[in-house]
Amino acid sequence: MLVLAIDTSTPAVTAGLVALDGDAIESRGDRVTVDPRAHGELITPHALEAVKAAGVTLRDLDAIVCGVGPGPFTGLRAGMATAASLAHALGVPAYPVCSLDAIAADVAPGEAPFLVLTDARRREVYWAAYAADGSRTAGPHVERPADLQTTIKVAAGDGALLYADALGVQPIEPRFPSPIGLVKAAHKDFNSEPAPLTPLYLRRPDAVEPAARKKVTTP
Repeated sequence: MLVLAIDTSTPAVTAGLVALDGDAIESRGDRVTVDPRAHGELITPHALEAVKAAGVTLRDLDAIVCGVGPGPFTGLRAGMATAASLAHALGVPAYPVCSLDAIAADVAPGEAPFLVLTDARRREVYWAAYAADGSRTAGPHVERPADLQTTIKVAAGDGALLYADALGVQPIEPRFPSPIGLVKAAHKDFNSEPAPLTPLYLRRPDAVEPAARKKVTTP
């Protein structure tokens, strides 16, 4: 089974071709650029380059996996629109996955619970808590680091690096979702119909409808 994995929920523009054979998951080619302003520009070229690097074509894909956040509005929509368009054109399913779960899937096995935190801007973080086996136990949420009440002291994600001192956590890898992590987080759903690609924004967008114009009268 060949799966194209896409994520634009963080500053990393990520696309990769992943092969599944039973329980074996193998990366066949990936393209990642860390640039928070280049999601719309790079995600489609990255996807095409990843498929080409694997020596296959888009017609060989069996499914697409897309990180649906939480993440900023503009970047997140770029990846989701690309995944939806490719899935529709190719006639393959597109599976949504929480991007924090994808990061958690790449955390090295251990015996202690951990957090995953990504930068939500505005001096806030998107976060979720996980048991030692990688199953999510809380979240996802968006909060200021100072308001996050937890006894967990180990955290993955770029938010853990940005706010390590404020949170009192030890940062661990990875910083961003990887193609393999995205597929690991989604593969349990591959035998069923995919859920809709619904973005996890967790807060309202900055844009608001304009107020009614004030009437101007002359004396």
